Amino acid sequence: MNAVLSDFTASITELKKSPSKLLEKAGNNVVAILNHNKPSAYLVPSEQYEKLIEIVDDYYLSLDVKKRLSENEKTVKVSLDEL
Repeated sequence: MNAVLSDFTASITELKKSPSKLLEKAGNNVVAILNHNKPSAYLVPSEQYEKLIEIVDDYYLSLDVKKRLSENEKTVKVSLDEL
């Protein structure tokens, strides 16, 4: 069985019936949309989605930084004015 990663759930029928009412009820909570009692989608408030995307971007940037630091290339110091 799939874990439901949300405190608020709704069925696809509820979503089809009144999406705006569902979002109003959920407020700033993530909504797990269930199909036959299994999560089929998550509705994530825009603020939380933006934070998630920022975290993912930072993670990939950190991987790139680690990769470049491990390449042992000669570094060149520059000042901010030179950039």
